Amino acid sequence: MSKEKLLEINNLKQHFKAGRKGVIKAVDGLNFDIYKGETFGLVGESGCGKSTTGRTIIRLYDATDGEVLFNGEDVHSVKDKKELKRFNREMQMIFQDPYASLNPRMKVEDIIAEGLDVHGLASNDQERKEIVVNLLETVGLNEDHANRYPHEFSGGQRQRLGIARALAVDPSFIIADEPISALDVSIQAQVVNLLKKLQNEKGLTYLFIAHDLSMVKYISDRIGVMYFGKMVELADADDLYENPMHPYTKSLLSAIPLPDPDYERSRRRFNYDPSDHDQSEEPEFREVRPDHWVLCTTKEMEKYQQDYPGK
Repeated sequence: MSKEKLLEINNLKQHFKAGRKGVIKAVDGLNFDIYKGETFGLVGESGCGKSTTGRTIIRLYDATDGEVLFNGEDVHSVKDKKELKRFNREMQMIFQDPYASLNPRMKVEDIIAEGLDVHGLASNDQERKEIVVNLLETVGLNEDHANRYPHEFSGGQRQRLGIARALAVDPSFIIADEPISALDVSIQAQVVNLLKKLQNEKGLTYLFIAHDLSMVKYISDRIGVMYFGKMVELADADDLYENPMHPYTKSLLSAIPLPDPDYERSRRRFNYDPSDHDQSEEPEFREVRPDHWVLCTTKEMEKYQQDYPGK
């Protein structure tokens, strides 16, 4: 992983209207960077805004406020169709539901080649077919699968098709939005290992969105934890697991089961209560120690620095 920024998120907000006067602050002032070649894990429970963050980054939603800088260019300020097309080629998404994300009326070859057709990346039908076959083999499938329909595949195979479709336009950045949550546990590791293999081979950068902290740690270089639209903690994966600071992060980690009966009998859940925070000032996202950021007040930061003195 390099320290060259690929993506910069500055004060990103995504608010939705609710009723006549209500507003849902799905994403409320996020700030983080993603470096070239890394996997940035984004975790939190359902409804915290992590999937909305991914969809806003890739412009499936227009941002309410803030910036999404991709290679220094603001994605949400681009209006020119040609420039938008270029961004769409560089940034791709793997969706959560492998059943709903593939058109049931299209053959696999046409599903995967959709991006090739849009961006004019194949000069003729023969080249188009060769690229599709190569992509199928890349994700562990074969040429025979090209003429089948999505309903003929298992969940794991469909997610491989989704990955092949994302790879078709040769992107540099992929948002994987809970790509394994709809799969059997036995298949999840296969898909994650495939993503890691492809990253090593193609130099890809990932935003990996999930609620399963154990799997996120396995694939991620750094992890950001979201709670009700805000980032509450961000650190290297190992540091976050070994030295969680924010109470919400501690509560998530305490819920992870381990295949150890003795540990499970004595495991204590940490219950997070937002009202336990210092109420003397508005919390800010602060670098409590090098590369470890926490949403906290000045008083809470001082306590964290006392409890976790240095790396």
